Order: sequence, then structure tokens, then C-alpha cells
Amino acid sequence: MPPLREVIARYGIISHKRLGQNFLLDLNLTGRIARSAGRLDQATVIEIGPGPGGLTRALLASGARRVLAIERDRRCLAALDELTAAYPGRLDLVAGDALELDPATLSEKPRKIVANLPYNIATPLLIGWLDQVREYESLTLMLQHEVAERLIAVPRSKAYGRLSVLVQWVAEVRILFDVPARAFVPSPRVTSSVVAILPRAEPLAPARRLMLERVTAAAFGQRRKMLRTSLKPLGLAIDPLLEQVGIAPTARAEELTVVEFCAIARAADQSRSVLF
Repeated sequence: MPPLREVIARYGIISHKRLGQNFLLDLNLTGRIARSAGRLDQATVIEIGPGPGGLTRALLASGARRVLAIERDRRCLAALDELTAAYPGRLDLVAGDALELDPATLSEKPRKIVANLPYNIATPLLIGWLDQVREYESLTLMLQHEVAERLIAVPRSKAYGRLSVLVQWVAEVRILFDVPARAFVPSPRVTSSVVAILPRAEPLAPARRLMLERVTAAAFGQRRKMLRTSLKPLGLAIDPLLEQVGIAPTARAEELTVVEFCAIARAADQSRSVLF
């Protein structure tokens, strides 16, 4: 295969900020990311935003049974066509916006997501996948380091927030390694991190996801305020609800565990069913 820089020049692939494009051309790093995802020879590997194909090459070279690459930039799709010829029958390209597609409906099990996610859509993509996270064996994602820290944050830490709760509720998360800005073209202003997300067999505690989202959005929307105030947007009697689950109305969002947020969500659903 030709060098990636040659491919970029041939197809005029200039990164677009609106697409969140920062291309990773270091073959040592792309290979390390592919290896971090474990065995690939028995899985469908879903890649989001492959760009000119640096990580795609590494996934195929690492023995991925099939790679499904979702890309909205048609310049990159043209470049990736070279890979389909080099690895016949193992690379499928999907032209489209990953925010509007469900990877689980486009692929067969077992499946893994391995991707250098575009910075500008990484969080909404991840939240969207949580609803069916057990459709995947694992998610190996490169994100901004700040976002990665939020995924693993614990109560009473600065990074702990709504994203921490929603992800940790359904998955175990760990940071594998950091990637410096200089490894990308163009270089972003932030450090990136590769994280491993392993879906749990069952959520940490029972809760309805939509209510858990509402509770965490309200609580962390005013994280410096006591729960008796921050949870008012739920439209329920907050003090009795919190008393029911044994949580002080004077507590703040950053002090609660994932299990405690689930308890509030269950109680809120019960209260709404009584009211309506």
C-alpha cells in the first residue's frame, strides 16, 4: 500500500474542522490501537470516521474478519476504495453520517467498535450506543483525554458527571494509553486517550434509562446546588422522594454513586405513575 501522506495528497484530503478530522498517520500507534481491541479474526469491526484509512489498515493487517467503515467524507471514501482491493471481501464502506446510523443493524455478531472518533461528535455517538451497548463485545475508542477522564471519574471528583454515570451504569471503562497531539495531522490542541469500554452483563442497578438521563441531567445541570433544588425540574416532590431512597436532600450531584442515581430514577418513575 502507498504511504498515507501520498494517499492524502492524491485525493486532496484536507482536514475539515466541521467534520472533526484529525488524521492519525503513525503506523505504530494505529497498530497499537488495533492490538488493544483484542482478537479481531472472529469479529466484525466497526470503524467510525476512518479518514484516509490509517487505523483501517491496522485493523485489516491485524486480521479483522470484516471491517465496516462508516465515513461521510466522499474524498476519504474514494481513498478507502484502494483498501477494498487490497483486502478483498474484508472491507465494507458505508457512506453516511454515523449519528444517523445504527451500526448494530449494519453488521453481524460478534461485533466490536474500534475507532478514532471525530472530536465534535464523540460524546453524542457514545451516548447513542449505550442503549444497545450489549450488542458489542467491546468498544475501543480514541477520545479527547478530558472526555476519557469523565468516563472513568468517581464521585467527589471534578470530572464526575452525567456521562460518568450513564456509561458506568452499563459498562466498565479504563484508559489504556494517551496519544500526544503531535501524532495527528493536523495536530489538535489537546491530548487524546484510547479507552476500553466493556459492556456489563447487566446494568449496575435497575433503572429506566430515559428517567436516569432526566435525573442526571437535572442534578448535574446545577451541580453546585443541593438535590432538593437541582431536581426540581422533574416536577415531583423532591424531599419525600429522596427520603424514600435514603439520600439527604442537602446532598449534591457529585456526591452520589451510580447506584444511588438509579435509586432516584426508580423512585421518580414510581412517583410519576402514582401522579399520572
